[in-house]
Amino acid sequence: MAAENGSTGNSPRSKIALITGITGQDGSYLTELLISKNYEVHGLIRRSSSFNTQRINHIYIDPHNTYRAKMKLHYADLSDASSLRRWLDNILPDEIYNLAAQSHVAVSFEIPDYTADVVATGALRLLEALRSHISATGRSHVKYYQAGSSEMFGSTPPPQSESTPFHPRSPYAVSKCSAHWYTVNYREAYGIFACNGILFNHESPRRGENFVTRKITRAVGRIKIGLQSKVFLGNLQASRDWGFAGDYVEAMWMMLQQEKPDDYVVATEDSHTVEEFLEVAFMYVGLNWKEHVEIDKRYFRPTEVDNLKGDASKAKKVLGWKPKVGFEQLVKMMVDEDVELAKREKVLVDAGYIDAQQQP
Repeated sequence: MAAENGSTGNSPRSKIALITGITGQDGSYLTELLISKNYEVHGLIRRSSSFNTQRINHIYIDPHNTYRAKMKLHYADLSDASSLRRWLDNILPDEIYNLAAQSHVAVSFEIPDYTADVVATGALRLLEALRSHISATGRSHVKYYQAGSSEMFGSTPPPQSESTPFHPRSPYAVSKCSAHWYTVNYREAYGIFACNGILFNHESPRRGENFVTRKITRAVGRIKIGLQSKVFLGNLQASRDWGFAGDYVEAMWMMLQQEKPDDYVVATEDSHTVEEFLEVAFMYVGLNWKEHVEIDKRYFRPTEVDNLKGDASKAKKVLGWKPKVGFEQLVKMMVDEDVELAKREKVLVDAGYIDAQQQP
């Protein structure tokens, strides 16, 4: 008789992971990690008239190729509770990673209702779907990871650890605080193995182009190749603890391999200002950032977060996790990718397929 999820006889069954936000930066790196560990990965994606799967296209294999397709995608939304419960019942995951969010801090001031619905209430819907699923099936071994954010600390002075009080300074951060406490509550009330990962800023070449780090490295590549001359930024004195997203998804996985659920700060414990990021990025390609950067007040937030610097001693001690990629290595990695991207873009510009004059 076939065992659960299709394994037969005495052959070991691959673990099954469900990821919301699989098309994002973290989702793509986490998928790669889990597949390397022989997981079967299922991702929930929103329906869109334009494709947004570019970060995972290199992983995707047509599901008709049953034995090779280790990642499968399903339509769902954190605003639709029925879709969440349905896929939990169909997929029967062993681990759930809730990475989906409206994750842009500045944009959360423009669309606060939507941000709260997806980030805060969306996490509650997924937790309630999990609670109901466990109650109906008895699958109490299922583990849940909630993606937190250093933005939850807001104006609380650094260094920030698991015991540091939250003082959020944006609708995004407030929503993440709600999701954090919903996760703690479901862990304490229902005994669910639920962990919060309070991840400090983590970047990569896959970072969205409207995030300041990628906006800078994208501009560096285009300026170096001659497609752009200026980049417009906001507060250059904001200081952040920047790490590599590929390192941070390992910490997510490690949290769910522990005997007991808990909450962990994940950080490099080293902070740098946006100006320092600019200096490293522009200097790497032989440019002076001061000749190309202009300040635009529209990029200042109504309430700023001045300094985030994590204390990840608990993650190091309990999980055995530590970052592998340092600040300068991260910046150079991103610049290298964006210089190559700009070179490919210039080929299209020179051939008349696209117009480079979209930026000054």
